[in-house]
Amino acid sequence: MAYEKRIVITGMGVHAPNGHTPEEFYENLIAGKSGIKLMKSVDTSKVRCKVGGDLGDYDIKAKLESFKGNIPDDVLKRAKKIIKTAPFSTKISLITAIDAYKDAGLFDFDYDHERIATVIGGHNFHDNYIVKNIRTFDQEDPEYIDGLMGICVFDSDVAASMTEALQVYGPMYTVGGTCASSGIAMKQGVNEILHNDCDMAIIGGGLLDYSDVGYQALILVSAIAHRTFNDNPPASSRPYDIRREGFVPSHGSGIMIIEELEHALKRGAHIYGEILAVESNCDGNHLSNPSVEGQSRLIRRVLNKAGLQPSDIKYINAHATSTHLGDLVELTSIKNVFGDHVKNLKVNATKSMIGHTGWTSNTVELIGAIMQMNHSTLHPSINIDELDPEIAAMGIDVCANKKVENYEFDYILKNSFGFGGINCCSIIKKWKGK
Repeated sequence: MAYEKRIVITGMGVHAPNGHTPEEFYENLIAGKSGIKLMKSVDTSKVRCKVGGDLGDYDIKAKLESFKGNIPDDVLKRAKKIIKTAPFSTKISLITAIDAYKDAGLFDFDYDHERIATVIGGHNFHDNYIVKNIRTFDQEDPEYIDGLMGICVFDSDVAASMTEALQVYGPMYTVGGTCASSGIAMKQGVNEILHNDCDMAIIGGGLLDYSDVGYQALILVSAIAHRTFNDNPPASSRPYDIRREGFVPSHGSGIMIIEELEHALKRGAHIYGEILAVESNCDGNHLSNPSVEGQSRLIRRVLNKAGLQPSDIKYINAHATSTHLGDLVELTSIKNVFGDHVKNLKVNATKSMIGHTGWTSNTVELIGAIMQMNHSTLHPSINIDELDPEIAAMGIDVCANKKVENYEFDYILKNSFGFGGINCCSIIKKWKGK
């Protein structure tokens, strides 16, 4: 079952804890370089987790200066105006979108601005911004809260700022699916191209600006690491290791330009890969307990939609958050679907180096996976000092502490599983020409 139209990826932008371009991100992943450190932009004085993938010190002013002469002056002028008063999430997400747009060559192509959709995954982007304004309201003076909070507080601000800076006029909206959000944004972007006369879509996820209150809430449900590794931040995110304690909250944004194939070929676009299928389902459970049955059903469904057999897959970029239950459930689901073929699979965990970038994690990690596919090299899953015996018994190669070179594969299976039983899987095919 193939899509009626072929849809390809023609632009990628990323800001992750260990890289701010697809190339830098890839190189640091292959080198096993962690971006986790002590979290400074979140006040951790009252919470037990002190670490994170912090982009709070990213030099946005220098980034805007680097755009001079590389993007149209009017785009830069609009971006600067927006960023001057925007919340942190909007700032980083907007420059990521501009990077992706530039990477796709869209500043040099005269296209129909009404036939490009903008679909951004995520919700509650501005958690830290909201908490800070509430404290100002309560502890200082209501008149001192941000004068633009009534506009900037809404999730739509992230996507709307992209459309304003880039002057695109097609459908624009956000979709919330917790940690699967940006994968679901890809699915909706595909649908805009398939069914709503769009030629292209800007898709991905906005930065989740974690707050100290958010940290504490996640500690109370035993979701994030907070016991052992505060004094060794790079070691705190450790999927598959017997001492894993939960995920590490991180900043990040990943944006892609996806495009109908003939439209991309006509303008001579560089193609990173082809989207064969994006599917989602749910477990019928509002809590954070993942389901082997739900994940297994979805992996089978996305394979069927892509017209592939389990034996066609050689690489899976895992959700792999570093929670005890989540890692086991995901690998059990993979074992269920792939059976004896698991011995031929390679699975790696990007979060071991960047932590959990929340709503944008699907797109950020998929960008890294596409770079790996196109370089035929897989990054290691770091911090596996002792592989969990239950995982070792499954016989799945999780690329423990070693990169895999000269590994040719034609398909990526990307998993994303969110709180509330929200599951999303996609399959991307290596581009070898039409």
